[in-house]
Amino acid sequence: MKTYQYSALSSEEISKLLKRPKIDFTSIFQTVQPILDAVENEGDEAVKKYTQKFDGVKLEAVTIDPREIEVSFSTEVKEAIDTAFDNIFRFHKAQISHPIEVETMPGVRCMKVARPIERVGMYVPGGTAILPSTAMMLAIPAMIAGCTTKVMATPPKKDGTVAPEIIYIAQKAGINKILLAGGAQAVAAMAFGTESVPKLDKIFGPGNQYVTAAKMILQNSEAQISIDMPAGPSEVLVIADKHSNPAYVAADLLSQAEHGKDSQVVLVSTKEFDMEKLESELEAQLNLLPRKEMAGQSLENSFTVVVDSLDEAFDFSNQYAPEHLIVNVDQAESYTDKIINAGSVFLGQLTPESVGDYASGTNHTLPTYGYARMYSGVNLAAFQKSVTMQSLSEEGLKNIGPTVEKLAELEELQAHKNAVTLRLKDINR
Repeated sequence: MKTYQYSALSSEEISKLLKRPKIDFTSIFQTVQPILDAVENEGDEAVKKYTQKFDGVKLEAVTIDPREIEVSFSTEVKEAIDTAFDNIFRFHKAQISHPIEVETMPGVRCMKVARPIERVGMYVPGGTAILPSTAMMLAIPAMIAGCTTKVMATPPKKDGTVAPEIIYIAQKAGINKILLAGGAQAVAAMAFGTESVPKLDKIFGPGNQYVTAAKMILQNSEAQISIDMPAGPSEVLVIADKHSNPAYVAADLLSQAEHGKDSQVVLVSTKEFDMEKLESELEAQLNLLPRKEMAGQSLENSFTVVVDSLDEAFDFSNQYAPEHLIVNVDQAESYTDKIINAGSVFLGQLTPESVGDYASGTNHTLPTYGYARMYSGVNLAAFQKSVTMQSLSEEGLKNIGPTVEKLAELEELQAHKNAVTLRLKDINR
């Protein structure tokens, strides 16, 4: 990992450090667009064609009903899933918002209520490993929000089936259909709808650059869908001081690096942090990892920023806006007010990012690529939209009517003014 002294960096040098790896979206869009067009025009057949081409799986049907499948897997895994499911459910249920009602002036009542997005799609990556954690992070808030049509898309295994753990989660969360597809073809099927897949209103979930490109294209198309957020490679920023355990810091950096060679791993440390011990821990722990080569490549592309104070550390972190922020310093919770831009935050020596990835209760579907400056991670509200309502009494219309008439007149919208004037005349008769 390259090391930089924060106080010695120019604003231009800091800007370079804040940049993520450039993604050639022009080229990726050109690859993805024909797939989207084919699924829009050919439906299920296009999904089958691309699933065979990219995943080597020949599908007879593109969807299954999880309620019709009996599953069996180890009791230990089931217990782990149940514990994580309960924690995620508990935290997201607590996010249910209560209706707001305000009388803005006598006789004028304004209200705000939450309503579910009715039809939602959840993309759960597959391929080299199954991701039950992602299935839970998306399906549970959709269930709590009251979404009525819930489709989960995940690439099938080579035999055309889906991991029993994923099906079990789908059953617990009331998923209506599982789409046996990944990649751009799965996103397109959920956006446009096919013979087997209902057309959905919003699509959630992480994926590779082709999945991300498909989501970005489709949210600006006639498909009329929304997406959770744009996303890039996964990332973590760790803040460490003299009290930080270098073994813990190394473990946290490596847990992110093993995601892929393009994962972003950043350490921001005070001068008192034991960097030599960290280097030895990184080497020792890296050599024990099955994904040693991948994690090593990620570390080579990563960097350390040495700061004079924790104020500087949080200043840099807020500029970087990491997906995951680990505050591994003494009395970490006393610094929460300094954190402005981050997807999810992990406070203290005993809070590794892994707990949020799996089971603490917070959601792990988070903004990357610096989007934490303006996007939230997935939460209950992401599966809902707000509806405002208002109700006026005679007193209310008398009070507010002249204001509306005057403003409508100012904007030269006579019909708007008339809608108030006619009612006021009837009231005053």
